[in-house]
Amino acid sequence: MCLDSQLQELQLIQHSLLPGESFSFALPPEDSRIWTSLLHSFNTAASTTTLSSLLSPVPQVKFEVKAADARIFFEVQFPERYPEDSDVDTARVPFISVNGEGISRDEASPLAGLCSGEISREQQSTNRLPEKADYHALLTSHHLVSPTKRRSLQRWSSELSISGFAKVGYPGVIYAQGSQENIQEFVANVKCMQWLALRVRFVEPIDLANDKNHRGWTEFQKVGEVVEEMKRRGRDKYITEMGIGSSALQ
Repeated sequence: MCLDSQLQELQLIQHSLLPGESFSFALPPEDSRIWTSLLHSFNTAASTTTLSSLLSPVPQVKFEVKAADARIFFEVQFPERYPEDSDVDTARVPFISVNGEGISRDEASPLAGLCSGEISREQQSTNRLPEKADYHALLTSHHLVSPTKRRSLQRWSSELSISGFAKVGYPGVIYAQGSQENIQEFVANVKCMQWLALRVRFVEPIDLANDKNHRGWTEFQKVGEVVEEMKRRGRDKYITEMGIGSSALQ
């Protein structure tokens, strides 16, 4: 089982929730406790090696995503070997079901078909998918000095059409903005590298429609430069509220 990859996706889902949305495991109590412990360990940057070695095999994960005012909610189950071979084996992609109270079969069927990929050609021609959302993300670490990491950040930003910056030295600060899919992939890539005290501060939607600050990837040497750059983007509150730029981090 690709435990780390599954935990990365669960963490990204949690960080991507909008106000009024909730995430919870849909498992028996003992299985829920196992996954809650694993995810807590992963979120706090602790090693999952000990936990995973004690819990063999780890139960398949199933979870629910709900919105407070919605009549329906989505239940998702990861296959046992997900995401291994998911690109070539449709049996190993997540299974998504639509549930809710007072929902007729006629109402649920189109949603279930959409989630499982079983959309007819007629539906494909008449239904338009919503436009992709824009996201931004902020990550911090104890330091960022590795030339390999810095080159990787530059390469990923180019490959994923992401704009942003990295503050090198002590502490390390990474800010990125782009499409939701690309930002989530970028964050997952960053987490795959070895870091000291890496923290994902947020991964959330942002309106880039009128943003004139789209540009390539930049590196800064000082925290003060980060503060000035975020002020220029009109987003300095995102870092000052987290203490970035305070004397404790400079």
